[in-house]
Amino acid sequence: MPPKKKNSIPDRWTDYRAVGRRIPGTRFIAFKVPLKQALMRQLPHSEAFGPQDLVQLLEQEQQELGLIIDLTFTTRYYRPEELPENVSYVKIYTAGHAVPSDDTILTFKRAVKRFLRDNQANDKLIGVHCTHGLNRTGYLVCRYLIDVEGMDPAEAIELFNRSRGHCIERENYLEDLKSGPKRSNRGIDEPEQQPVRDQGVRRQDDTSFGRRPPCDRPFRGASYPNHHMPVHQRALRSPLQRHPGGPRPPPPLPPYRMGAPRPYHQGQDWRRPPPLPPCPPVLPRYSYGEPWQPPNGRFPSPFPPGPQADRRGPDRKPRYRFHKNERRDWH
Repeated sequence: MPPKKKNSIPDRWTDYRAVGRRIPGTRFIAFKVPLKQALMRQLPHSEAFGPQDLVQLLEQEQQELGLIIDLTFTTRYYRPEELPENVSYVKIYTAGHAVPSDDTILTFKRAVKRFLRDNQANDKLIGVHCTHGLNRTGYLVCRYLIDVEGMDPAEAIELFNRSRGHCIERENYLEDLKSGPKRSNRGIDEPEQQPVRDQGVRRQDDTSFGRRPPCDRPFRGASYPNHHMPVHQRALRSPLQRHPGGPRPPPPLPPYRMGAPRPYHQGQDWRRPPPLPPCPPVLPRYSYGEPWQPPNGRFPSPFPPGPQADRRGPDRKPRYRFHKNERRDWH
């Protein structure tokens, strides 16, 4: 199977309705993943569906969206900055085709419970989506209705299918909902992930929205936060929750290194450079046609020492560095 391109439409994305209806008796509404402008250019205008289209469709039905729970295992479809400022956003990386882990289910329950507790005075909706807004979305919504609301599994599945307009397709999801054990609600009231309300202000270490998931498989989780947790669950914690041993000690005050700085590399292979070789002696400059003057002003013999003692010059040719009529100056 050829790999998916980064800027390609998800498979079978156009086969499903964009937004379903509100599930009766709840605040859930399911929809497929909205696409950014770069992806919507590949679709006809009638099939385009982005974050702004989602808000407009709900406003036409006189409904207000308060929270979006993103269950996709990627960040390439859209960015949270494209959502309105009054809509909160929670990212829960959930791998497809496999039944979500207990940690993922508990994270979903905590996000829903926190929103319902903070929005008791209004009727804002909780939008849940995966790639198609069907299998992972249907499983987690039905799991919440079964475990928290105490609804019958068959009734919860039928209620979701009728409201979404499509039926849950994965048999392993349906089998777990019908005959699987109920998940524990222990710790559901504990805060875990703060919804992102102000999209323009972030912490310096919050890099979850501009990068890919930290691994190729879903995070099975640990009982306490550490560096193995996904970035989206680690960066949105308070400093006391991020470190199990308490807050980190402050860094030492400068100067961090005492002593005079060395001018060269501080590694183990540092060696003092060897001394420079001595400068060569300065020799007199010569030119043809001019008398050659010795360094000390006079010669001890009629001819200079060395190879120039020969009358024909150093190259054994009848060519001299001085004119022959000027030899009388040497005596």
